[in-house]
Amino acid sequence: MERVTIDLVSDVVCPWCYLGKARLELAIAEVQDEVGVDVNWRPYQLNPDIPPEGVDQKAYLEEKLGGAEAVARGHDMLTKLGSEVGIDYDFAAITIGPNTLDAHRLLHWALMEGREVQDRVATALFKSYFEQGLNVGDHAVLAEIAENCGMDRKLAENLLASDADKDAILGEIEAAQKMGVTGVPFFIIDGQYAISGAQTPDVLASALRDVAKLKAEARKGMN
Repeated sequence: MERVTIDLVSDVVCPWCYLGKARLELAIAEVQDEVGVDVNWRPYQLNPDIPPEGVDQKAYLEEKLGGAEAVARGHDMLTKLGSEVGIDYDFAAITIGPNTLDAHRLLHWALMEGREVQDRVATALFKSYFEQGLNVGDHAVLAEIAENCGMDRKLAENLLASDADKDAILGEIEAAQKMGVTGVPFFIIDGQYAISGAQTPDVLASALRDVAKLKAEARKGMN
């Protein structure tokens, strides 16, 4: 069985990224007997200028998207799409729009403990923000997530209180932008093939099969 690696560029306050995660999981389940898939979460900030304490989410979104009606339309569509893949968006519960740099630092440290830990943290961040309305820029919330996902809470608290790996995260985001990433989610498969947007599970599954087939053919050509 061929294995492929997906670098999933996303932001934890991006509702389409949460949808993309759920759809990718369905795609991976569909091809599990044909293709092995490893997922690495990579950082992106949709709103890097938000201050560390966050902003009023309702006012921020209305200004960004062009009024309350536009926001409501987007939320209605996402709520419907989310329900199809088991996401229970609760946009009304979200009061603070956070800066996500610290959440990305936590994901970075989680990967050091393994992909499974990082995936648990990613899931918890999305769920905490979009389904529980928690402020994922708050260090207490992030430390709780770290502990619940099997990480050392005290270590996470100490790291969050420092500037550890801030430059590394910002460097990764800059590198993604230089590659042409202007929106998320953005799937990079085996460092060569790119898929933009929260594509449906069938599209993602087809891409995984195609890349695995290309790898198998390339391997045969080398023998």
